[in-house]
Amino acid sequence: MLPEPYRLHHRADFSRTVRRGQRVGRRDLVVHVLTHGYDGVVDVNGRHGDPAGALVRVGGPRFGLIVSKAVGNAVIRHRVARRLRHMCLQIVPELPADADIVIRALPGAAAASSEELLRQLRGAVRKLGVGSTGAAAVGSAGPA
Repeated sequence: MLPEPYRLHHRADFSRTVRRGQRVGRRDLVVHVLTHGYDGVVDVNGRHGDPAGALVRVGGPRFGLIVSKAVGNAVIRHRVARRLRHMCLQIVPELPADADIVIRALPGAAAASSEELLRQLRGAVRKLGVGSTGAAAVGSAGPA
């Protein structure tokens, strides 16, 4: 199971990562990555730029999963999500702590092996420049 500090929960976090982050598609996955500093954190009341009430981010990179009905029935979707969560935990040490990553499973993910999905995930984050061999970080305030 993926520990709490490594999970995206709020719809706003998913939307921000998908809309403002960079994306790379693989055969069975689409990976969206957004790295950001603490200046873009929204406080508890939803106001931007209020340092007194700003939330402090703890933990490491945060992951969100999107596994739609196109992947399969509920049993298959949950199986794919469990496999992806396990893979996310494996790549945590390779990623910067300020990264938000959303992984969208495509229909082929249900039939792909775990090794193949892990290879695709590692390749995607490496190509986006946030993996252990990536030198450049993905910008957070790019054109929206």
